[in-house]
Amino acid sequence: MGIFDFFSKEQKKESLDKGLEKTKTSFFGQLSKAVVGKSTVDVEVLDELEEILVHADVGVETTVKIIDRIEKRVARDKYVSTSELDKILREEIAALLEENRAGDGANFDLPAGIKPYVIMVVGVNGVGKTTTIGKLASQFHKAGKKVVLGAADTFRAAAVDQLIIWGERVGVPVISHGMNTDPASVAYDAVKKGVDTGADVVIIDTAGRLHNKVGLMNELSKIKRVMQKITADTPHEVLLVLDGSTGQNALLQAREFTKATDVTALAITKLDGTAKGGVVIGISDEFKIPVKYIGVGEKIEDLQLFDKNQFVESFFSRK
Repeated sequence: MGIFDFFSKEQKKESLDKGLEKTKTSFFGQLSKAVVGKSTVDVEVLDELEEILVHADVGVETTVKIIDRIEKRVARDKYVSTSELDKILREEIAALLEENRAGDGANFDLPAGIKPYVIMVVGVNGVGKTTTIGKLASQFHKAGKKVVLGAADTFRAAAVDQLIIWGERVGVPVISHGMNTDPASVAYDAVKKGVDTGADVVIIDTAGRLHNKVGLMNELSKIKRVMQKITADTPHEVLLVLDGSTGQNALLQAREFTKATDVTALAITKLDGTAKGGVVIGISDEFKIPVKYIGVGEKIEDLQLFDKNQFVESFFSRK
């Protein structure tokens, strides 16, 4: 490991710790109150813990699952002290993320043998979708990948302009036909540009509308069909961007988009501005879709590959 790698990992961990600070402060503050004066994990402590997990936006179904697992451990071990609760919670949340194929991201690699790797990005307006695409493009570019962007969110002028600015900032081409043009045509030209120029990755922005589920489904299906005229198996990834600070609303958005299209990966943004970081656990568990990226700050480097082990370690760090 070179010195650059060491400092990159240290900076990533520091950024993650800082990004989860509000969640941890809220969570452990409530947990400490729940166990004060208690020596063992009893029904009352479990009821308090259930409320705390729901408040952290872990989600009702996932919370019930975690509580059930802890109850079984308490019954099996006969005696579980409140001082052991952190360790048990940590182990059970890590196990859930493992079962749900949440990320193990180490670097911005792409699958071998697929070129260009086409990512179609979906999500409602305001979740940080276009910014996430720009940061992703920067990270791939820094990793030595040749990137092409497609500005197919043509219903919002700001989205097109914003992506063009990101392209100029990062130094990668952006295919754009302007506002109120056919999104599928933009996607087609972006994939064609990727093929013609030997790009490693093509990232397509799409319109962030949920006003009509059928309309959204039809639009995304059309974009897929048109891209497949260039390369039969595109898109290789459908990345849903969710705003972690909206808590349960992010879960509702995930439900709508997973009905509208085959989402294969998740990016959860804005975790630094909220005490609702538990939503990462709930979303991963409910949808069984890998969390691939998390946003823990404003800097480009603050869009991180999600590493479940590092996330759990940071979440349960009381430093």
